[in-house]
Amino acid sequence: MILERYLIRRVALTFLMVSGIFLGMLLLLDMVEQLRRLAAQSPGFAQILRLSALNLPEGFYEIAPLVLMLASMWVGLSWSRSSEFVVIRATGRSVPRLMIVPALVVLVAASGFVAVMNPMVAGASREYGRVLAQVRGTSASVAAISEAGLWLRQADAGGQTVIHALRAEATGTILHDVTFLVFHDTGGIATRLQAARADLRPGLWALSEVKLWELSDPNPEQSAQRHATLALATDLTPEQIRDSFAQVRAIPLAQLPGFIATLERAGFSALEHRMRLNMELALPVLLTGMMLLALALSIHHMRAGGAGIRALITILAGFSLFFLRNFAQVLGESGQIPVVLAAWGLPVATVLFAIGIMLNLEEG
Repeated sequence: MILERYLIRRVALTFLMVSGIFLGMLLLLDMVEQLRRLAAQSPGFAQILRLSALNLPEGFYEIAPLVLMLASMWVGLSWSRSSEFVVIRATGRSVPRLMIVPALVVLVAASGFVAVMNPMVAGASREYGRVLAQVRGTSASVAAISEAGLWLRQADAGGQTVIHALRAEATGTILHDVTFLVFHDTGGIATRLQAARADLRPGLWALSEVKLWELSDPNPEQSAQRHATLALATDLTPEQIRDSFAQVRAIPLAQLPGFIATLERAGFSALEHRMRLNMELALPVLLTGMMLLALALSIHHMRAGGAGIRALITILAGFSLFFLRNFAQVLGESGQIPVVLAAWGLPVATVLFAIGIMLNLEEG
């Protein structure tokens, strides 16, 4: 177990060092990007730093597999350079067997990493959206999903309108069993409308089978009006509604199954959320596979030469896996391939590929 502990310690320390370098780079790059985006608002340095710091966990979480692969490559090349690999082979130790314990430790540590980072990323993402909306002077979100159905909010000339629908089409632009609560500028409810269906069209809601109550009347029910159709002005767009549900990162892993069920009951497609759930669960396997693959590609006899070529191959393999993971995510979210295959296929294939290279190295 001494060699295993030594390898685990080397990989962990190198991962922390490489993570520190990447965190600093991500923070600086994000600050430059925030300055470009918010140039019209002229935010202060403290606001820019706060926004970049809130965006940092999500950025690092996305590239964590690449960071671990680079750290493992560094360890593998240093082993080859110091001839530690030759000494290990001379003692009769098998490299694939040596990797069993470190792989299990990385799998457990990666599971803990996901358990800690996922809620952190979700919380930071929500706070980032709130602070960004505050800087821009806009609303952070116009839509929300709950057990009671879909809730929307829109701005009107005289106040706000809250919209509640029991069901919606997948696009969110066609609502069923919908209620509109129109608030006047003093904060009270001025009008209530109930419709069987509401279609979002450019600049208006087209309502069908409408009942309208003027709540300022002494007896709103007695003076209620019925309309076969009615148009209600709105500033909402389909893009605004879709964007309100696009921040899957803002939902912690533990809440995703319940949110998926709620989303589907409301009539929306939950493919993106199902894909995110499976990708989060498969991430520890992917991290383990990328660590094994980096070590398999970088460990070699120093006398054979080609250390630079091996480093280049390892880096290219890491970026290729990163691209393929994103490509599989797009296919899964669009329904082109099953979600389980899109999320789990690449991590499992990476582990098997790394094991195959190590076995071939052992035979060589």
